[in-house]
Amino acid sequence: MSAKFFGLPLLGLILAALLGGCVTTGMPERREVNLENALETHVQLGIRYLQSDENRELARRHFNKALELGRKNPMAHHGLALLYQADGELKVAESHFKKALRYDDDFSMARTNYGVFLYQQERYEAALEQFRQASADLTYNRRFFALVNYGRTAGRLGMVEEAERAYTRALALNGNLPVALLELAELKYGSGDYAVAKQYLDKYSESSRQTPQSLWLGVRIEKVFGNRDKELSYALALKNLYPYSAETLKYQELSGNDG
Repeated sequence: MSAKFFGLPLLGLILAALLGGCVTTGMPERREVNLENALETHVQLGIRYLQSDENRELARRHFNKALELGRKNPMAHHGLALLYQADGELKVAESHFKKALRYDDDFSMARTNYGVFLYQQERYEAALEQFRQASADLTYNRRFFALVNYGRTAGRLGMVEEAERAYTRALALNGNLPVALLELAELKYGSGDYAVAKQYLDKYSESSRQTPQSLWLGVRIEKVFGNRDKELSYALALKNLYPYSAETLKYQELSGNDG
């Protein structure tokens, strides 16, 4: 599963300004402040290199320097978790996710990314719990992202009503979330509420790139309404843009059966 499967790049969740600071000698209070600044600077430099994928080794060096100054720093552990996840070192990555949350139980960004990590390994029940806790944090400025992830995971577990509630809550926080719009369209189509399914799909199509999933859903919805021209338009786009997708095969089976 791609790290971008949930609608936002995984590393793009880390947004922070670089802070200056260095370790100097002087009064103990001043030195303590400068140590904190140095630790923060190493964390932010690590984040910068990790976000840009500019130099993972430099990112690793800065996160480890931060831990030398404060071994319980949750941001440094979170950064290392993402870095080792990108390296494919999953056991090490998970140990750092757990440390980040052990040292800051309210670190909802780390909790959400840990949920993504678990989802990608198909550990859906464990992922759902991480997303549940993150989405309950009313101070989390990316709460909508945790809710979308909660909905996607609930859907994987067959919890259709839970998934629909989560997507609806996410859209209440951010009305233009492509994943939530498309997944709600799928859920409504599956329940036979075709008019509402079309509304969600149309809103998705206004500002988002068509995917095999959205085009295939469009084919099926327009078929229900008997709009042959629109159905064929979706089908043509599906075959031209994604000729080797699973959805194109499904359409070919459908059109073969119709013929």
